Amino acid sequence: MKRIKRAFALTLSLITAFGVAACSNSDSSSSNSDESFEATDNIEVAENMEISAIPDGAEKTILYLGENDLNPTKANPEISTEMKLFQQKGGSIEWHRCTNEGRFDALAKAIAANSDVPDIFNYEWLSFPAQVVNKMFQPVDDIVDFDTPMWNNSKTTADQFVLNGKHYVAPLGYDPSALITYDKKKVEELGMEDPYDLYKNGEWNWANFKSIMDEYVSGGSADDERYGINGFFKPHITQQTGKTLVSFDTSTSTFASNLNDPDIEAAQQFLYDIKKEGLVLDGWIGSASECFQKNCFFYGMGAWAIKPEDGDEWGIVPMPQYDKDPQKITTSDMKAFMWVSGSTKKDAVKCWLECYKSARTDPEYEQTNKDKFFENNPNWTEEMYGVFQDVTSDDYFMIFDYAFGVSFKMGDRTQFDGNQCLVDALYGSSSSEDDDGVQMTWTQVRETYSSTVDSEVSKLNDAVKKYIAENN
Repeated sequence: MKRIKRAFALTLSLITAFGVAACSNSDSSSSNSDESFEATDNIEVAENMEISAIPDGAEKTILYLGENDLNPTKANPEISTEMKLFQQKGGSIEWHRCTNEGRFDALAKAIAANSDVPDIFNYEWLSFPAQVVNKMFQPVDDIVDFDTPMWNNSKTTADQFVLNGKHYVAPLGYDPSALITYDKKKVEELGMEDPYDLYKNGEWNWANFKSIMDEYVSGGSADDERYGINGFFKPHITQQTGKTLVSFDTSTSTFASNLNDPDIEAAQQFLYDIKKEGLVLDGWIGSASECFQKNCFFYGMGAWAIKPEDGDEWGIVPMPQYDKDPQKITTSDMKAFMWVSGSTKKDAVKCWLECYKSARTDPEYEQTNKDKFFENNPNWTEEMYGVFQDVTSDDYFMIFDYAFGVSFKMGDRTQFDGNQCLVDALYGSSSSEDDDGVQMTWTQVRETYSSTVDSEVSKLNDAVKKYIAENN
């Protein structure tokens, strides 16, 4: 029986990546409440006998507060593998709709009123640690054993989300927050070195990345203006150092600003240089196709924006590695569900997490997953698919910056300028120009924002201490 190893979330947007969607639990209807459709169940899913059914007498319907329905929808009528497995164990999910405003306020209101309290809520970068110390979520250790075969490959990542010795996130699967896409026809036409060959030979690093952009851009002219890269790549380049803007000592449950780290400074200098040298194409471009039409060689974005058409010959590679650190790192969009404070449906939530985890990681699902992927993405190549598989494998360290989760002041775009959050500004200001064409150095960026970061981190540490004291 064919099974699915990983389901790829190819419709993620930057909004969901940064966790700035918002929810209101005032509308508990389905996304299809005003449109009739027929759910389909075309792919047979063998029951996983290693997962226990929800016990008789236990509540079997989970309440989910989220932006997108986990049940079949008109856009995606096929019952997902994880949902089918959950149904086989007696479970079901009731969805309360999300909008793009006030989701954490709605969640807090439900918890405080003890009314329509959701059982699960999507993990996002703002979930940890700020919303944990705000008492939104409870630990998962009672329902997830990270020493068992199902979960032990997730422990390294789960250990990044520990407070007071307890885990708050059970990783279910990963998607790279961004990949580097390029046009292989252009590589061949210009006689350039193929980034994929560099990647396979362990030579895909900042130096070679920049060398390719230099070669391409220098071959342009006034009538053929060229650029090296556009897209969502600046945080990822910095995180290839293995460092983040805010660090976390799990042994003491203490967070700290990392803005003075020399590796972060080196990354920001690299980003400053490629912008100063005219290699970066600024502005939002929503697809690889559009990017290539603007004479830009590389496009950094999530897989949702990589949609080759008939006749295209594209390649993808991971983010280039830091020259001084060959560690394999993926800036991850992790799939996980937070267990909401006040939820008492322990058996059902446990079963749901196990069904989802099995659908993502059981090797017997691999071929069905691959077939399903290519049905939806017919112009991807085996080579591209292999890269995607590689960067979401256990060979890569999945990195997350706690800076996004320190506070709304740092991680919510609505509290900075509406288009980006403060953390985005920290990552990107030294490789951007303001309206007057001025480009800040990393020293200037750090001086501008360090006092705010220090203040927000200090307030977070005080809240963590209080939270730990109240829960010991």
